[in-house]
Amino acid sequence: MAKVCVFAPNGAPAVGPYSHAVKAGNLLFVSGQGPMAKDGSGPVRGTFEEEARLTLDNLKAIVTDAGATLADVAKTTVFLADMDQFKPFNAIYSEYFPSEPPARTCIQAGRLPGDIQVEIEAIVNLPS
Repeated sequence: MAKVCVFAPNGAPAVGPYSHAVKAGNLLFVSGQGPMAKDGSGPVRGTFEEEARLTLDNLKAIVTDAGATLADVAKTTVFLADMDQFKPFNAIYSEYFPSEPPARTCIQAGRLPGDIQVEIEAIVNLPS
């Protein structure tokens, strides 16, 4: 099974030496996404809710560019800067995954890159 690095034209530019995602067989491993500006200017500061939505929009852009939908996401790992945001995050997350949501792990991180409030990585089962 060959590894293929994926560049998502509609994704926010990577802020380090990593690929937006890596395809291996029918799985897509999406790098951690945050509330990054599509123009490459870095983190977009806002309320927790605004940052969470932009993070999920950035994740969606990569998944879509790879030929899948959020319904194809099998697993996410969510990193929150503050676990007190768990309930508001769940409300927003459920808008993006309204039925049959993926398996998920959610943890509080000591500090996220660029002092963002949320980061999400995902594993996607690509359609045949």
